[in-house]
Amino acid sequence: MDDRPEQQRRLVGRVGECAALTRTIDAAHAGRPSLVLVEGAAGIGKTALVDHVLGSREACAVLRVAGVSWETDLPLGVARQLLRADDDAPRSVLETGRLLHRRWAARQEHAPLLVVVDDAHWADVESLRALRSAVRRMADERVLVVLVARDEMHEVTGPHEEPSPSVLRTLEFLDGCRDDAVRPGPLSPEGVRTLAHDTCGLTLALPAARHLGRHTGGNPRHTVQLLRELPRETWQDWRPELPAPARHTSVVRHRLAGCGEAARLLVQACAVLGDDAALSEAAVLAGVTDPLPAVDEARTAGLLTATVDPGRMLLSVTHPLVRAAVLTTMGLTRRAELHRGAAAGTEDRGRQLAHQVAATTTSDETLAGELDRFAGEHARAGQWSAVADLLVRASRLSPDRAAREDRLLRAVDAMVAAGDVPQAAVFAGELESFPAGTLREVVLGYLAIMRGRPSEAEAFLTRAWDQCDRRLHPELTARICQRRVLHALGRWDGDALVAWARRAVELAGPDGPDDPSVIESEAVLGLGLAVSGRPEEAVAAYEAAAAQLPGGAQPQRFQLGRGWIDLALDVPEAARRRLEAAVPTGYRRGSTRISLWAQGWLARTQFALGAWTEALETVERAAARLAEVRIELVRPLVHWTAAEIHALRGDWEAAERHLNAGAAAPHQYEVMLVPACLARAQVAEARGEYDRVVEALAPLAQLPSRRSVDEPGFWPWQGVYANALVMTGRLDEAEAFLVPCEELAARRGHRSTLARLGLARGRLTGARGDIDTARTQFERALTRLEPLPLPYDRARVNFSYGQTLRRAGKRREAGTVLANARDTYVTLGARTYVERCDRELQAGGVHTAARATPGMSRLTAQEQAVARLVATGATNKQAALELYISVKTVQYHLTHIYSKLGIRSRSELAARFKEPSGTSTP
Repeated sequence: MDDRPEQQRRLVGRVGECAALTRTIDAAHAGRPSLVLVEGAAGIGKTALVDHVLGSREACAVLRVAGVSWETDLPLGVARQLLRADDDAPRSVLETGRLLHRRWAARQEHAPLLVVVDDAHWADVESLRALRSAVRRMADERVLVVLVARDEMHEVTGPHEEPSPSVLRTLEFLDGCRDDAVRPGPLSPEGVRTLAHDTCGLTLALPAARHLGRHTGGNPRHTVQLLRELPRETWQDWRPELPAPARHTSVVRHRLAGCGEAARLLVQACAVLGDDAALSEAAVLAGVTDPLPAVDEARTAGLLTATVDPGRMLLSVTHPLVRAAVLTTMGLTRRAELHRGAAAGTEDRGRQLAHQVAATTTSDETLAGELDRFAGEHARAGQWSAVADLLVRASRLSPDRAAREDRLLRAVDAMVAAGDVPQAAVFAGELESFPAGTLREVVLGYLAIMRGRPSEAEAFLTRAWDQCDRRLHPELTARICQRRVLHALGRWDGDALVAWARRAVELAGPDGPDDPSVIESEAVLGLGLAVSGRPEEAVAAYEAAAAQLPGGAQPQRFQLGRGWIDLALDVPEAARRRLEAAVPTGYRRGSTRISLWAQGWLARTQFALGAWTEALETVERAAARLAEVRIELVRPLVHWTAAEIHALRGDWEAAERHLNAGAAAPHQYEVMLVPACLARAQVAEARGEYDRVVEALAPLAQLPSRRSVDEPGFWPWQGVYANALVMTGRLDEAEAFLVPCEELAARRGHRSTLARLGLARGRLTGARGDIDTARTQFERALTRLEPLPLPYDRARVNFSYGQTLRRAGKRREAGTVLANARDTYVTLGARTYVERCDRELQAGGVHTAARATPGMSRLTAQEQAVARLVATGATNKQAALELYISVKTVQYHLTHIYSKLGIRSRSELAARFKEPSGTSTP
């Protein structure tokens, strides 16, 4: 089935590939001719991509031809199509290349020329060489040659065929074009959802889209075929067993029919065993005594792949769709027989149970109980994804309704713990239909926490606590306490966090220290102690826990907690080490939820240490995962660092994108609201818009209780807010705000917080005209930062110090301090502040390298600084804030600027700054 019309209607999930191909076309339009390869599997969307990009280039001329399988041996066959030539056409590659060059050079004079060769894997190599030769002869012609080809040999030659010499030469030519090839990748789950909606009018839940994308390899053609062939209710089930598309199944059936019996049996056994089946195990299950010839035959048929390591061979079916097709061709009796044999032939308990489930077609309480007990073992190790999978299967097999509902509730609970909020949300409607009960309230409360809904979570957890018989159900009670711990973390309430964590430990059931609720509560206890102002106790708690860490995935939680407080306590190098250890989820099957928290704070740590490129990479990885798992609670934290860095580097579009992605509302959790407000404030500060800084942080200043939010080290908002109050002339407000913050930071002895507050205090003192005291405050702030590896904080203090000195008329001293700030900003890549430093230096009479603007030599240093800001669109108030002068002073300078330059308006001033430096001046 050809689904090109649907893909052409709206190209799905190809932003990067479109950009890459568009850049190549733009280069050709600019007179840089080239040849580009667009390659990928059949159905991946190569032609749709090319059509989409070409469709947006109305001014281009397009020549389009295609290779066909029966003309691969015909020399220059494709070139003749391009030349519209008969049998008298040139016979040599070089002569053909010269002729193509001449004709294309003539055509591109009227419009840029795009030459597209579809199915280039079937083109004759002589034609491809002629195309390359023609492009090599070009200098500045506006020509681009696009070769569209499949990238897998078995798709080109067929599974049973040996490639002909002509095909091999063509493939070798294409291999030489791969360095800069454009390769459409598999669709993301969101891409699958969009494609389902556009082509079939289906609204897929994210887990269903993820399952379908994994099954089809994200191939658009296969995806659409299955969406059309299967009943719509298929996508409402949990991980339904999906077949291959009908056409794919027919092809696989034909290939199996062409194999001998031993090869067929071996392929069936591998389809049942799954990927990386040991040859010995597959051979025993298939009943094949001499398996190697069968392996060779199945590989030739394109049904199996083999990985040979010393002492073993691993077999896999070539693609999930091939596996599905093989299973479809087998009778149900044969499949059940093979699954039972596979279960008997392995010692791995997980695989045994999986095969037993696959062989079972009716309810089975015995098997359900085994799955439940095995899930308990994984729960104690913190392997929640495996727990969820096992409990859903156990629920499906449970004949008793109460047991079925209990297991499904615990499965959804495990999904949330694993970070699979979308899948848990799919089940939420079913859970809400269950009879009211403590476990139901606990699970729905947990889901509400991860979705960032504090009022909903409070209601569920309160009902759970009121309903629970704490004497009869200590484990469930401990679980409620642990959810209360997470709820308190979201509310950033250190005292409540500590109280509930200790209660969870006290109320644990027979498992005691091994209870997952107890382990997770203990992992967060130290954080609660630090948030409530007891950092020494926090460190002691983590030190004690380190001596008796459990195995499995549980250490990940302790690494996160300790790394989090290390950063808060001004030990960023140790924080980085521990947070990096808490990020991975593959080894020991750690939690995605914990990993995302770790990545959010790792990015902050990298920012603090000046590793901004690494921080952005951390955010991009976390954001990609966050888009899949939809854990709202951690979303603002993840995007905060990227918004700030992009603003400091002058990439305002990217900064706004992350601001929007990390937005939070006052009715959401404080752990969401604080980073969202900070990000918005820091972007506004980078723009020099201090009114907007005050506005962004007002929700934090107005919190009913700020005790935990004000605790030094965690959320550096107080210094930003106080500085903005000073910069907007609200000196008395700044004084009233600063005093309690300074007193708390002094009691804690927190160096970086005292330095950040010292910046604001220096600004405030300078604004009141006491430059000597201001100098003392700034110097003290720098001294506090001296032993700490916090380059951005140091640059920020120097910048404010220099501005204050310049305004006080200490221009020489200000120049030195501002130059120090500028050097650090250059190292960090903070282009926004490099430019602000340059303006400050210029306003103080220190000249930095910049493009000359006509007439600027007539202006004083401060007039030049004002002129540059106003020319870029700044209002008088914004210019005043940026240069730390009054609005009246800006108006005064503008009057002189207009007079000296002979202009009358801001638009003329902006135009003057756009003039080349060689333009004569009035």
